[in-house]
Amino acid sequence: MADISSAALIELALDLTNSLTTQDRFERLLTTVRRTVSCDAVVLLQALNTQDGRPDQLKPLAQQGLTQDTLGRRFEIPLHPRFAAICDSGTPVRFPADSPLPDPYDGMLLVHEGNLPVHACMGLPLRADEQLIGVLTLDSMTPHVFDAIPKRTLDVISAMSAATLKTAILLQQLEQHSQHNQLLVAELTHEALVKDGGELIGNSQAMQRLKREIDMVASSDFTILIEGETGVGKELVARTLHRQSTRTEGPLVYVNCAALPENLIESELFGHVKGAFTGADRTRKGKFSLADGGTLFLDEIGELPLAVQSKLLRALQNQEIQPLGKDATEKVNVRVLAATNRQLKQEVAEGRFRADLYHRLSVYPMSVPPLRHREGDVALLAGYFVEQLRRKLGIRQLALDSEAIELLCRYDWPGNVRELEHVLARATLRARNENGARQQAGSIIRIYAKHIEQLVATQPLGADDDPMDRESNRAQAPGSQADTQRLNLKQQTETYQRQLIARVLSQENGSWSAAAKRLDTDRANLSRLAKRLGIKVTKQIISDS
Repeated sequence: MADISSAALIELALDLTNSLTTQDRFERLLTTVRRTVSCDAVVLLQALNTQDGRPDQLKPLAQQGLTQDTLGRRFEIPLHPRFAAICDSGTPVRFPADSPLPDPYDGMLLVHEGNLPVHACMGLPLRADEQLIGVLTLDSMTPHVFDAIPKRTLDVISAMSAATLKTAILLQQLEQHSQHNQLLVAELTHEALVKDGGELIGNSQAMQRLKREIDMVASSDFTILIEGETGVGKELVARTLHRQSTRTEGPLVYVNCAALPENLIESELFGHVKGAFTGADRTRKGKFSLADGGTLFLDEIGELPLAVQSKLLRALQNQEIQPLGKDATEKVNVRVLAATNRQLKQEVAEGRFRADLYHRLSVYPMSVPPLRHREGDVALLAGYFVEQLRRKLGIRQLALDSEAIELLCRYDWPGNVRELEHVLARATLRARNENGARQQAGSIIRIYAKHIEQLVATQPLGADDDPMDRESNRAQAPGSQADTQRLNLKQQTETYQRQLIARVLSQENGSWSAAAKRLDTDRANLSRLAKRLGIKVTKQIISDS
């Protein structure tokens, strides 16, 4: 095995000092390593720590030789014995070719499909200031290929990798405005990785732009209107804004405006005193009072009735609220984040939303991009969700077939990130069920295109397919007669909603609760939407004389 060249060292040192992006530095590091050490895959991972400073997860930052979904995965160190051994070691770890420890990259190597046979595997712990900051792993399909590598070569590779990763970490820290924000980002990163859907994953231009906007406006107290389609992650954006704000130590109070009964909305927001109305048997604080000193997130703000909008406007303008049944006002210190999947400008023009409230809410409007506009992010998100599903279902290894990834990337995702998560959950169950009877201990469960074939609108539907998927596919089918006509999008959407709600209500014998469950929405929201669409449920009593 050749020693590392001086030219490679000089080139990499220059990369660390010039104006290359962090991702460029990572790629050049991995390329340099592969020139020096013959391997089929090399991965740079960052160690993510718990609040007490212990590394508990590894986050892939760059890779060569593995499937593209790898960067979306998060590896919990205690669940992967090889990673645990590397992190606990102070020197490079070369695993025996016949090591019984499961390999975390099973099913992900581009040069080999299926369970990894006997192969060479090596891991280098990366440390700075005596603290573990990351791991560099190398894999080769040729057994014992790493055995003869000189110690000096491994020491140099470890030093190069640690320096590259430390530089990236320091640059990230320098972008923060204070030590408070640095600690906040670390806390948010940990919380994001242990909570489902907690991390803003994506490297597309649209997501990078959104992240820059969040970084720019989070520290202010501006009221922010978060707009976007259903399922894009508006609540996640609100949570991220709160975590990166100066109010992070305060509460984040969530209110779903669409789920509140119309006669109780005012009480929910502003509170009431005992005896203020029938049933008010005790004094109760409203959401504004509960969020005092923190953030109030008003989801589905477009569903708020006009009668309440004027009182909300006063609370935003003066930071004052008046609980029901109380003459005096109360001062509050609340930052408001609002979210909607409606076009509020159009709602204002049609008289369904107050113009003054709209302008007060949209001090800084922020649009969350739909998944179909996030080029390259589907594979990352798929890897993230697949790793979550693997842990939830207790699967040793879960992998995505390349054709399945291509199919996911080609789909338009009208339901956005939430739909992607649900599609992968169904596909995982199908793949596990298919492999259940013949699955050998330690084998890989692989998700193939056939497990997610309902994404292809032109494919025939089987008897077990969801009728809602069938309706969605029919609506997306190209080449229909309606495609060639000039259509009013709003009218067509309302017509489809009216027909769908009426059909489901009919199938559920007029039960609003059952219909809401079928349509995956809140009962109050469904009732309000049906009222706007002119849908009523009437019951008749007929007696035969």
